[in-house]
Amino acid sequence: MADLQDELHPTTEVGALDDLPDPFEPGEPYTPVSDPDTAPLERAHAILAAHPVADGYSGLPWALRHLPWFDLELGESAVDTDVPRLREGHVGALFWSLHLPEGLAGDRAVGATLEQLDLVKTVVHGHPEGLRLARTAGETTDARHCGRVAVLLGPAGASALGDSLGILRALHALGLRVLTLSGASWASEAGLTRFGEEVVREMNRLGVLADVSGASEETARRAFAVSKAPVVCTRSAARALRPHPANLPDGLLAALGAAKGLCMVPLTAEQTGPSVRDVADHLDHVREVAGPECVALSGTYDAGTAHPQDLGDASCYPHLIAELLHRGWTEPDIALLTWGNVQRVLRGADFTARAAQQRRDPSTAKIAELDG
Repeated sequence: MADLQDELHPTTEVGALDDLPDPFEPGEPYTPVSDPDTAPLERAHAILAAHPVADGYSGLPWALRHLPWFDLELGESAVDTDVPRLREGHVGALFWSLHLPEGLAGDRAVGATLEQLDLVKTVVHGHPEGLRLARTAGETTDARHCGRVAVLLGPAGASALGDSLGILRALHALGLRVLTLSGASWASEAGLTRFGEEVVREMNRLGVLADVSGASEETARRAFAVSKAPVVCTRSAARALRPHPANLPDGLLAALGAAKGLCMVPLTAEQTGPSVRDVADHLDHVREVAGPECVALSGTYDAGTAHPQDLGDASCYPHLIAELLHRGWTEPDIALLTWGNVQRVLRGADFTARAAQQRRDPSTAKIAELDG
């Protein structure tokens, strides 16, 4: 992550931000919530009750588009995610993907993304006892304290912008929090173009997180260098353990950790393996290479993928946490994995946006001007 201070001017207004707590550091000291002598599964439930899961990716919006009727608060067997299972799994926050099927581009992609946003807002407003929209770290925590699951919008695909920074600002105004840097001419196998770098800077100004899952290594490394907010990988495991193209090699994991980014390990058989133990192996590896503050979870439920045994839906997180406890993970490390690290990244994005808005007006750059 680029140095936040390298472009700040020493004005009184910006200097006042120095009195804020560092958003890139862990929060308050951890207080144990369970007895070490208790069985791992029971301890897992106790820890998750205090430090719920912030799930980095849900394909629920697209899945719901194909259902004639549903009720997520009563329970919905046609999908992997509903409010009863989210509560059983101790999920406190969920990023709802706005990704689109391949083949949609240009105006069609912009229109379909707007329809996805509208659907998500309709679903959340129709389930007020279980779900609540959130945009910031504070709103996410408030939703949890009110007994609701916080719903954050994103990631969306880069094609949703239609190569327009004005559309990016419009999507942000509608609640977008994460954008994936792939699938556009300005974020390709060759890396970020000049316009792509301007997109990242404008995302920083708005508080939209950059997601490099599925992006080329050149794009990811350039995003680490340009972005002043943490960069995330919403669906990436360790390529050293499983050679899936969306998984990260150790060099990139180390660079992500150095940039204080976040790798959200997906619970999919294709990327992590067929068992809970396989997923735990990836979490061990990412934690070792990138650091304990740079690893989180991504259920990837309702995204059309198969899941490991005992992790078939959103209610199954306690089984994974029990496995980690069995391996010797401490309660503070699990608290970071499930909730703390995502909160750190959200706070970092908010802090960066407040600082950037003091020194930068909305960008009027056009792709034709920067990329020719």
